[in-house]
Amino acid sequence: MSETIKLQNYERKVTPLERIFNRCPYAIVAMIARIKGNISKSMLKDAVSKVQQRHLNLRVRIYEDNDHNLWFTSEEVKEIPIEIIKRESDEHWIEIYQDACKIPFDFEDRPAIRFILVRSPEISELIILCHHIICDGMSLAYLARDIMIHLGNPTREVEVLSDPVPIDKDNLPQDVSINAIVKYFINRISKKWKKNEIYFDQEDYKNLNEAYWKIYKHQLLSIELSEAQTSALVDRCRKEGVTVNTALTAAFAGAQSIIQVDEVNPNIVIAGNLRDRLQRPAGEAIGYFAGGVNLKYKYNSKTNFWDNARNLHQRVKSLYINKNLFKELLPWCYLEPGIMESLCYKMIGKLVPSDFPRHEKLSTFSNQDDVVSSLLKRQKMDSLDKLFLGTAVTNLTRLDFPKMYGLLELDRLILHPGGMFPLTIVGLVLGAVTCAGKLSLLIEYTEETIDSATMEKIKEKALKFLFE
Repeated sequence: MSETIKLQNYERKVTPLERIFNRCPYAIVAMIARIKGNISKSMLKDAVSKVQQRHLNLRVRIYEDNDHNLWFTSEEVKEIPIEIIKRESDEHWIEIYQDACKIPFDFEDRPAIRFILVRSPEISELIILCHHIICDGMSLAYLARDIMIHLGNPTREVEVLSDPVPIDKDNLPQDVSINAIVKYFINRISKKWKKNEIYFDQEDYKNLNEAYWKIYKHQLLSIELSEAQTSALVDRCRKEGVTVNTALTAAFAGAQSIIQVDEVNPNIVIAGNLRDRLQRPAGEAIGYFAGGVNLKYKYNSKTNFWDNARNLHQRVKSLYINKNLFKELLPWCYLEPGIMESLCYKMIGKLVPSDFPRHEKLSTFSNQDDVVSSLLKRQKMDSLDKLFLGTAVTNLTRLDFPKMYGLLELDRLILHPGGMFPLTIVGLVLGAVTCAGKLSLLIEYTEETIDSATMEKIKEKALKFLFE
């Protein structure tokens, strides 16, 4: 790290909400920046060093104390990995990204983020691959812009952001509070957990990570709209009285229900940005500041697409209030952190092969009936063969970032939103972001849930809805 700025040592507890993602193999968020112009490894290293100074979460590692509390600390932090790979095609980054997701993070040694530049002299994709425990999708959008700023102007001084205050029970909106009855049951659940609590370490994570990616391959479909197509879609949405966000959700959820018919799950979730809703707003800091609204959505085939989109828009519009956006997160802020931390081990620990060092520990925990398995059953998340969600949408909307940064041009951003559940229980995850005047969509799914031929039909049907 550059010595130009003297940064204070930092330490704080990882919050219960952040610990949901701790050592979770599939909780990976990514931003892909397509950049026109020539970028060298030294240029990228310098830019990463600058953004590390700007953003606190890029300067911390995680350690566990004797009482199994997790802490972020800025002491004895190793370098962020940076890799350069020769670019072979426009789609090459997808293959590289899929492989990179399988590599475990060194949470205890370095920040939970990696940079991969898929490089050619004329055009490159910068993959920013980050674990959800330190970021959300909007975090990586701001980070991509900040990297572009320092790539384009290497002599620019770093503007260090103030330390962000995470989402915790002490930093919620004033109109969000927990019900006394709910709190009572949360305390009961926490006490049950404490009687037979179990802790997981880096070796457990490595075993779980290898087992998960050995069985499941997350498939990606990238849709890149031109400026003209993006403008046409925005104009049409405005004319029809809906947002692009609800149009995208209606299009993909509707396409699923038509193509898959009886197989589709009507539960959908639409992500929401919570940064400016907190008592101490997060601004442009890197951290986890995302929530969402959940609803059941049934596409009405007896009317046209835009009527369906308007219907969804009216429903979602009324849901976008603090009470709903923080509804899922609120109990997690009070629940014993080890419970939420153990969810991924409960769901996928049974996948760990018998010849893995931690097979007995992880498979035993995964298969036993306890307070965690009861929670999963209540949420209908106790089977990897049954969909919990049909469609999950994260749209960062339109980002007013510059196109040009010195001699470099930011051609577009592509978002992989990640999640806190194994993808096998979610039908389709859609990441959307508009930058440099272009809307980029990324569909993520697994063949175990939806085969690629069916997903291709869903994609085509959704695009037909949007542009018919």
